[in-house]
Amino acid sequence: MGLGSTAKKIQTLADRAEQLYVKLKEVHERVLSVENTVEDTQDRVKELEATLEHQRLVIEALAADRGIDVDEVVAEDAIVDADGVEDAVAAGDSGSNASDGAASDTGASASDGATGDTDA
Repeated sequence: MGLGSTAKKIQTLADRAEQLYVKLKEVHERVLSVENTVEDTQDRVKELEATLEHQRLVIEALAADRGIDVDEVVAEDAIVDADGVEDAVAAGDSGSNASDGAASDTGASASDGATGDTDA
């Protein structure tokens, strides 16, 4: 009986090893697929960065041609963005009643405008 149970254990071990090999092969294929995807993404990012740099140069040349200071425009935009964040925070602190009222006013104006156009 000793040899029979040993052979059965060896067969079970061989079956498990084969299952693990199949899973390991699948994982390896997935890793290769992810590596290819990452390489493709890196290539796309490089292309987009090059395109963006080209567009930035064209915009700066056009701005210089028209006497526009690009750095000043960027700084003003940053200020507007910061003010927008402050306004959003302040609106959040005052509650949703103010925004609800604004939505009702807007809805009434659009409705009135549509009615006025139909009557005219």
